[in-house]
Amino acid sequence: MRVISGEARGRPLKAVPGQTTRPTTDKVKEALFSIIGPYFDGERVLDLFAGTGGLGIEALSRGAGHAVFVDANPRSVEVVRRNLEATGLASRAEVYRNDARKAIKHLERKEERFELVFLDPPYAMKDCDELLGELAERSLLADRAVAVVEHDAGFDYGERFGPFGRIRHAVYGETALSIYRYEGENDHDR
Repeated sequence: MRVISGEARGRPLKAVPGQTTRPTTDKVKEALFSIIGPYFDGERVLDLFAGTGGLGIEALSRGAGHAVFVDANPRSVEVVRRNLEATGLASRAEVYRNDARKAIKHLERKEERFELVFLDPPYAMKDCDELLGELAERSLLADRAVAVVEHDAGFDYGERFGPFGRIRHAVYGETALSIYRYEGENDHDR
């Protein structure tokens, strides 16, 4: 596992000890960033089930301005912090140990707004549509924000839910990526 491109290119990333996390493979990460855009310009990123922090760190390395990493597992939080230090990107990041829903409430109080959101929860969780809906309801998404959901290839969130329209769906073995655009409260049919 490594940073693929940008200022931290080639730097190795530590894995979380044990079997509790399933890091995004370099192959899937490379495909993902070729879909959503290879480079960024100051965007704010939310990595909601951070694990190793690989997706948010990749976005920072490719030019995102700031990233918030959230994970409930204390071991994951420690690995994210170490990976941020090792890549030299810690000054542009915040790391929280928290449950996803509690973190969303906390971020609302801070009046955060994100252009890019990564949701890579354990595959047993099937409520990323609800979590994205909550991010939208709490005004945490910028207009036209991109949300990337990594999930089990055997599950489908659908083409549309609420103010989100799927712009791409790709399957890599047991892993699927569903990429949605937040179309705002006024831009979609209810």
